[in-house]
Amino acid sequence: MPRYAPNKMPPEVKRRYFELIRQGLNGSAASSQVGVSLSCGSLWFIDAGSVDFIDKPISRRYLTQDDRIEIADGLAAGDSVKSIAARIGKSYQSVYREISRNRKPDGRYQPWFAHGQAHQRRLRTRERRLALDKALRDVVAGKLDKHWSPAQISRWLKRRWPKRRTWHVCAETIYEAVYRGLIAAQDSLTLRTGRKYRHKRGRGRTREGALKQSTNMKPISKRPTVVETRTRIGHWEGDLIIGTGQRSAIATLVERKSRLTVLVPIRGGRTAQIVGDALIQAFTVLPKALRGTLTWDQGNEMFHHERIERETGLRIYFADPHSPWQRGTNENTNGLLRQYFPKGTDLGLITDERLREVSIELNDRPRECLNDRTPHQLMARWKHQLQTT
Repeated sequence: MPRYAPNKMPPEVKRRYFELIRQGLNGSAASSQVGVSLSCGSLWFIDAGSVDFIDKPISRRYLTQDDRIEIADGLAAGDSVKSIAARIGKSYQSVYREISRNRKPDGRYQPWFAHGQAHQRRLRTRERRLALDKALRDVVAGKLDKHWSPAQISRWLKRRWPKRRTWHVCAETIYEAVYRGLIAAQDSLTLRTGRKYRHKRGRGRTREGALKQSTNMKPISKRPTVVETRTRIGHWEGDLIIGTGQRSAIATLVERKSRLTVLVPIRGGRTAQIVGDALIQAFTVLPKALRGTLTWDQGNEMFHHERIERETGLRIYFADPHSPWQRGTNENTNGLLRQYFPKGTDLGLITDERLREVSIELNDRPRECLNDRTPHQLMARWKHQLQTT
């Protein structure tokens, strides 16, 4: 039987040797098939660590055995990590992480050892935190019942129990627990979307909804720059959410700085006259200091915008067509409201009391953009400052 130095055999021989080992052959049979001595194969086996698994096809996002061999060959040849990454079709950051994670204790990058280490890491099993801790499950479920988002719950847990590290779970852990049924849902809308997967969000607008009748509307480009900075309270974004059959609606108003939400019922249709009357009534009960600007999309329901300005003192500006991000705060709020009023709901049946309950619940939620304060807290602080000046 030929005997060769173990480190002088070409990579193809080593690759075939480990393929045979992972197929279940013993060391003697694998060495014999690739034409090396048992001691040579044993040295390879020892250098690679424990090789006791069968390689199976995995996702292309992971490095394969061949990728790791290419990395090792490139490092031996003195190639840069970026050039190695380009050859195997991965980012250079991934290759840097691979070398750092899976090299041997002596600093060498050995591809078969690295492949074994990666396999063992993938097989690592841990009990899910929310499956083990009933008290944590109950706390999270309580907040979900109040329609808090997983991200809000995650941040709140860290603030509420800073020293209880086992309760510091991320938002994805909470999502997974809901999807797996670890947290029992009171209804199908435990998560705001009511879905079991994520998908692209957004809604298009047709040109038919453009405010063609009005020539005096002020575009958002004319809006004062102070509105964009969110440094002053009193600047609003607004829109309608539409009920079943396009027959009912609720006007949603969100203050840009504090994120305070006001819900305005639209009764008897959604013509420009009815919407205008409802907005005038909603804004006239607010302090004058809160009636700065209102940004709306170019919908026909705002045909009476000049009348609304005269009656309330607001200055109304219109976002560009097909540009919902220009009213991003309001668009996000409308998404939150769909948890309470799913599409297909007859909004005409929603009572004023229910609208107040929903707005109170929304305004009592901590917001990350407000350093986890609530809109109600910011408005209370603003009123206090107004009284002391």
